[in-house]
Amino acid sequence: AVPDITNNQVQIITLAPTLSAQETEQFITAALEMNLQTIPDIIELRSISRFGLSVITVVFEDHVDIYKARQLVGERLREAEQQIPKGFGTPELAPVSTGLGEIYQYVLHPKKGFESKYSPMELRTIEDWIVRRQLLGTPGVADVSSFGGYVKQYEIAVNPSRLKSMNVSLAEIFTALEKNNENTGGAYIEKKPNAYFIRGIGLAKSIDDLEKIVIRTNAAGIPLLIRDVAAVQFGSAVRYGAMTRNDNGEVVGALVLMLKGANSAQVIETVKERIEQIKKTLPEGVEIEPFIDRTKLVDKAIGTVTRNLLEGGLIVIFILVLLLGNLRAGLVVASVIPLAMLFAISMMNLFGISGNLMSLGAIDFGLIVDGAVIIVESIVHRITISNRGGPETLSSTQMDTEVFEASSRIRKSAAFGEIIILIVYIPILTLVGVEGKMFRPMAQTVGFAVLGALILSLTYVPMISALALSKKTQYKKNISDRIMDFFHRLYNPVLEFSLKQKLVIVGCSITLLLSALFLFLNMGGEFIPTLEEGDFAVEVRLMQGASLSQTVETTLQAGGIIKKQFPEVIEVVGKIGTSEIPTDPMPINSCDLMIILKDKHEWTSAKSREELAEKMGKALSVIPGVEFGFQQPIQMRFNELMTGVRQDVAVKIFGEDMEMLAAQADQVANIVKTIPGTQDIYTEKVSGLPQVQVEYNRDKMSQYGLSIAEVNDLLATAFAGKIAGVIFEGEKRFDLVVRMDIEFRQSIDDVRDLYVTLPSGNQVSIEQIANVEFKEGPTQVSRENANRRIFVGFNVRGRDVESVVEEIQHTLDTRLKLPPGYYLTYGGQFENLQAAKERLSIVLPIALFLIFILLYFTFRSLKQSLLIFTAI
Repeated sequence: AVPDITNNQVQIITLAPTLSAQETEQFITAALEMNLQTIPDIIELRSISRFGLSVITVVFEDHVDIYKARQLVGERLREAEQQIPKGFGTPELAPVSTGLGEIYQYVLHPKKGFESKYSPMELRTIEDWIVRRQLLGTPGVADVSSFGGYVKQYEIAVNPSRLKSMNVSLAEIFTALEKNNENTGGAYIEKKPNAYFIRGIGLAKSIDDLEKIVIRTNAAGIPLLIRDVAAVQFGSAVRYGAMTRNDNGEVVGALVLMLKGANSAQVIETVKERIEQIKKTLPEGVEIEPFIDRTKLVDKAIGTVTRNLLEGGLIVIFILVLLLGNLRAGLVVASVIPLAMLFAISMMNLFGISGNLMSLGAIDFGLIVDGAVIIVESIVHRITISNRGGPETLSSTQMDTEVFEASSRIRKSAAFGEIIILIVYIPILTLVGVEGKMFRPMAQTVGFAVLGALILSLTYVPMISALALSKKTQYKKNISDRIMDFFHRLYNPVLEFSLKQKLVIVGCSITLLLSALFLFLNMGGEFIPTLEEGDFAVEVRLMQGASLSQTVETTLQAGGIIKKQFPEVIEVVGKIGTSEIPTDPMPINSCDLMIILKDKHEWTSAKSREELAEKMGKALSVIPGVEFGFQQPIQMRFNELMTGVRQDVAVKIFGEDMEMLAAQADQVANIVKTIPGTQDIYTEKVSGLPQVQVEYNRDKMSQYGLSIAEVNDLLATAFAGKIAGVIFEGEKRFDLVVRMDIEFRQSIDDVRDLYVTLPSGNQVSIEQIANVEFKEGPTQVSRENANRRIFVGFNVRGRDVESVVEEIQHTLDTRLKLPPGYYLTYGGQFENLQAAKERLSIVLPIALFLIFILLYFTFRSLKQSLLIFTAI
């Protein structure tokens, strides 16, 4: 649909379920960044550290091969892993995908009448082990990121009261499970004529097997089993995300990520074919339903381009035939259009330029036929005008001679016009980075088409003219003469007036030039007009510290409002928190509400995207304490992947102290709100996350002979859970996890009452060795180029980006005083716009100079060259 403008980046994801935001930054993110900073050809290094998750984005120069970049990052990760404490997480590289990579997104839900048969856990198991497994390996698919539901585990849900009464520690349970859940081999016994291989079968296969595992045997020889101190049951991993559909409840889904550089149209088609095969393997009553299919946007964009090209071509052909006054001549010129397009598309294929809205949408058939028109008109003129008094019909030899003479005489003018057009596109070809990826394909495609037309006008056009044009030398007046006579009657008086009133004309020209310059300097600026994708992506943000269940409830409420009040809506899918592959790391109090819309001609509530967004925003405002920001799916992902911010523009504040950064961001947000045109203002939340903090008393710890590591391990195992092995169900594998029963993981008192086994065998509660209380802590720590930062993001509606940012800059300079060591930068579309303007300010004068030099060498006269150059 559009060029893939995602910068050349590698993401590093580290899951650390037991670490808070501060520890994640301190032990993982900062350690990794220190090793990554010295990699060559890095443009930017940014990161997010959140509870249980670290995501680092390394942006490379565009010329660096992505696989070489991943290799360089991988080598540094192996060195950095030694600095990360054992058990804190293992860094992994994200899939090789881009901002356009989320090509196909679907939900998995029970059909009507089967709702009670499939729980969210069963649906997630079907997604992970049937759907995802078959999609992996599809050509062009980098990975499939599952979303929502409950990841199935075999859970040893420990009862702390039983543990205490039987004087059993969690460590003993953990050891018993590890030692009683394994297979082994004993080579083989040779007994002619056979060899008998030995296998020791000890893997647990069911809940019953796990319940019978012996923890220890008492003095009387009575075994203490797992079932005596814990409930063995199906549980689920701690959830950091969920997915909803309309107001129907939770569903399970996934995002199919396309491999970077793959052809999206081909990959989507292959994925659809694979989905049809997968549907046949699903259990009865389960349905796969896509909610985002990039084919729709691609077809819409290419359909628009195709229609415009066809209409443009027909208009050009009609005008040519009408004004040349010669059907054959008009068709000869028109035949250059498909041939030049064939040449351009061949070159696009050769240079790896995709056909999209930008690359094909800028083709102008008027430019393409310019040289051919000049040559064909010269040939027709020479045949009919120059041969008056001669033979009525030319022979083939005479026709060849006339065509050759006419083409030779005019070839310089024809080539000159095409070359100037090519020079005009040179500035765009010099753009680099994001702006280069967006606009360079357009310049290349037009350049290829014009180059093809130039070659054709000097070779094919004379040849086909000699074959196809009439050899009759008589000239008959036609409708084109009458049209041109009409224009001459209008033009001749204007020409005579202009020649008589030279000073007036020159004065008016200078005035118009200065007026245009004034308007241009005061004109707004945007990087690129927003493409209407056809759907909305709404950022939903609840109050800091909101639980996952609260976010799910709010999302379902919002989905119900949108679905019921707006007939334009097909469905509403909420993606809450993070998916299995957290390339888009959102907290559990945030949601991307994907509003899938019907075609625009079916809308009844509004006529434009902006109007519909405004009405939907008003409808959602009845939900208290929730912020909504309207964007579009691709636009949002581009913004986030390129700059780390989802909004169109971001004011980034850099500094050391998180509390100071938050205070400055609040001030900036209050100022930004006063600027007209700013919408959906969002301040990055970095604090206010409610925590249960366990602060150890080292004197008491030493008194009881306990170490911090022992108690930390107990705390992590009891509440987060710790993997003690795996259980296989055929080819499916599920973690075997030890944790406290959910009944004993509900409050701060459950933390205080957790018992620690002493070296003597006695037990004490955590409350006796630590201070346990509620406190607020950082929700996330964002860094850019190894410096902490916070941002205030906003979208721009009703104004251009440049004027809004310039007004904000001026206002902040006068009203905001930052502490020493703190500074501001501006990101998003404004950053791309400034980079493009800076480069064009250099290369545009060079292009104009080249055109002047070309004029001078053509006319060999400074006066004539300047005369023509003033028209530019």
